[in-house]
Amino acid sequence: MGAILEKIEKTLTELLAETRPSSLFAAMRHAVLGGGKRIRPQLCLASSAVVGGRAEDALYPACAIELLHSYTLVHDDLPAMDNDTMRRGKPSVWAAFGEATAILAGDALQALAFQTAARAPRNGEKILAVLAEAGVGVVRGQSEELSTLNPSTSQPFNLSTFQPDIDFIYRHKTADLFIAAAVMGAYAGGGTEADVARLREYALNLGLAFQYEDDLLDGDVGFPPEEAKRRIADHTAAALASLEGLPGDTAFLSALAQRLACRTA
Repeated sequence: MGAILEKIEKTLTELLAETRPSSLFAAMRHAVLGGGKRIRPQLCLASSAVVGGRAEDALYPACAIELLHSYTLVHDDLPAMDNDTMRRGKPSVWAAFGEATAILAGDALQALAFQTAARAPRNGEKILAVLAEAGVGVVRGQSEELSTLNPSTSQPFNLSTFQPDIDFIYRHKTADLFIAAAVMGAYAGGGTEADVARLREYALNLGLAFQYEDDLLDGDVGFPPEEAKRRIADHTAAALASLEGLPGDTAFLSALAQRLACRTA
């Protein structure tokens, strides 16, 4: 996996090599390169391999999901959204380049994600449909999250009182990109619909466990820590169970689920 991850970084760099307008592409490179765990690309590559394909078959879908993910972070950080000035240990795109350039950089990254996904070696139409579904899903999740803000203070309500909302938010804002990564990888690797269904279920639970763990680490989980830990354990177990029946070696995907559930950062 190490060699193909290096190829992902090289491919992302090539995809972002344009230099005009200089501020736009500098902002896009700032958003994508030199940071991030590349969890979703790894999931995409591993999903291709586990259905009998090669990791390399999913190179462009893996880069596409990272570009789409980066676009969502650029827009999430904007003052009108989360108003975050730092991202991955450096100034967020809007803080470094201004709000207008950040909006345009996010727009361009989204479009580039689809252009990149279209270069998949097989099942291109299905892959593009999956990416589009995730793109809409993330926006649905962000919109629902904004609707839970207290209009008088612009501060979140206690999310434990918004259980239907938090489930919807986590399912779409976080898990949808995990699902897209796994399903696009499975299609790129030539997997069957049964393989796709197993990986979809795996990625759904992986994404939910990831978000609960993220909130636990940030200290802003909407219910007692023990409840969050139970949910993380339950979703991780469900993710692992979903791997049964896949034709390839599931060791990487199993380790990924367990690693994300126990991470410290």
